[in-house]
Amino acid sequence: MFGIKIFTDWDISENDTTPEEIYLNRRKFLGNVGKLGGNILALSTLSNLLNPKEVFSANSSSNESISQNENNLTDLRDKITSEVLTSSYNNFYEFGTNKSDISFLAKKLPVENWKIKVEGLVHEPRILDVDKIIQAMPLEQRVYRLRCVETWSAIIPWSGFPLRELIKMSSPLSTARYIKFKTFVDPNIAPGQKNRFWEPWPYVEGLSMSEAMHNLAFVAVGMYGHQLNPQNGAPIRLVVPWKYGFKSIKSIDVIEFVKDRPNTFWQTVSPLEYDFWANVEPDVPYAKWDQRFEVLLGKTKKEKTMLYNGYAAQVAKLYS
Repeated sequence: MFGIKIFTDWDISENDTTPEEIYLNRRKFLGNVGKLGGNILALSTLSNLLNPKEVFSANSSSNESISQNENNLTDLRDKITSEVLTSSYNNFYEFGTNKSDISFLAKKLPVENWKIKVEGLVHEPRILDVDKIIQAMPLEQRVYRLRCVETWSAIIPWSGFPLRELIKMSSPLSTARYIKFKTFVDPNIAPGQKNRFWEPWPYVEGLSMSEAMHNLAFVAVGMYGHQLNPQNGAPIRLVVPWKYGFKSIKSIDVIEFVKDRPNTFWQTVSPLEYDFWANVEPDVPYAKWDQRFEVLLGKTKKEKTMLYNGYAAQVAKLYS
């Protein structure tokens, strides 16, 4: 049934999550996402994401709340990483390198009426309207670990749909072996793109087709029960939880299906430090950091990094 949370073997247990005091305010979410679609269909589709079988605000006193036996996400809502942290501590190099500045600078990003170009090895190049994508997709909520290569981490509730659904919509040719993603280029609103040190823009990332078709690969259009904030990648971004966070490209502008493995942004900037795959592997030093340990945002205690960020049982076979 649409919108119901179905538990899988990769769901995060309650003991592995961290506190969050404001989670999934249903009425606020429905008010905000009305801006995305601009019509009854869009609002109806998105409202199903947070129906009475889902989770609601910790402050909710309505009859819509559900019992713990029906869905134990009612407890999980109070234990995720605080949105205050995940919305104010951000990497988005298009807007600069100071994490605390990104939430302010990214407000200039015009996220309404966003379009995505689909090109390369496809049956027909096209331009997709993000609002219409949202209307068409089977939206769901997933709580994923996010692991930054800088050795900090977070646990975030995302709203969106499996990447493979967007691939099906794009209708790639059988010769496509990789997917190349690009974000926007506009130095007038993104001051970081004026910095020649980080060239070449745009930011580029990629996945193999087998990775992209995996059930864990996710396209997010919301988080914490509302549409994405600009600093978090609005209006549409990737979430690939078994890889370092920089693989989860924000504000997707172009999707290109290609035969050969694409060079990514960080590979181009620093080829000796970054590779294409960027899987979370604690025993493999990556870039400038020892990856054996990590610290959850809002915490001080170091935790051992898990292979593939805790999703080894699901994705290890991709690399065997």
